[in-house]
Amino acid sequence: MAHCSTPEAEAILDKEFPVLDKGFVRLVDYLGTDERVVQAARVSYGTGTKSYREDAGLIDYLLRNSHTSPFEQVVFTFHVKLPVFVARQWVRHRTARLNEVSGRYSVMKDEFYVPAPQDMALQSTDNKQGRSAEALDPALAEKTRAALVEGQKAAYASYKSMVDEGLARELARINLPLSLYTEWYWQIDLHNLFHFLELRMDAHSQKEIRLYAEVLFEIAGKVAPRCCESFRRHFLGGARFSGEELAELQRRLGTRDGGGELSGKALERFEEKLKSS
Repeated sequence: MAHCSTPEAEAILDKEFPVLDKGFVRLVDYLGTDERVVQAARVSYGTGTKSYREDAGLIDYLLRNSHTSPFEQVVFTFHVKLPVFVARQWVRHRTARLNEVSGRYSVMKDEFYVPAPQDMALQSTDNKQGRSAEALDPALAEKTRAALVEGQKAAYASYKSMVDEGLARELARINLPLSLYTEWYWQIDLHNLFHFLELRMDAHSQKEIRLYAEVLFEIAGKVAPRCCESFRRHFLGGARFSGEELAELQRRLGTRDGGGELSGKALERFEEKLKSS
């Protein structure tokens, strides 16, 4: 199969998916689909040689057993508009290629992120790097939002004045706040996108980047739906056990196969216990 595409992915090319108050994610291009993953795993070129169920089973097997190279055959190019503080978290994932708008060459836009009132919260008492789950008092939230907007306006007015007076743009930009919106093209393969999503869709991740991750997952699901469904079940909706935890699980179930693994019947009983709990 020379080229893989899906009508669902073609339909959303260049469509902006809004995130936060002024941001978005846009699928610029993609290479490969579920079929490309299956082809790479089987090292074959024909189509229709296996059923949908068999292909889905193969994808499940690859993902669960960390056979990741076939997933690297699927590549996405995204156009993303995001606040600078989100971008700084994002680039910690270094297994991608990106090109960001340059404040040395371009005059930055007067666009800043302001959290919604329901997203304003105090520092968590049990999480040193996160906010409390309880929203801020409405009056205090509005007061804080107003202070943020005032600071952003002052910073941008100073920046624009320096630019208009001829100061080098690379110097004028240095006092702009982290809430400033930036844009980039971000290219990543499906294997590394899954790693990004596993971390950034987690409940412990900062909400702002989590919202971007959820949109990325939605878009990826249009390109490689079977891969994304497998990822959802095994990583987003699954659990991994340490050796000690697995041993305890086996002990409580009371059944192992000859190789020390959970038997099929034991797994069935475990799944039934999970359903009934």
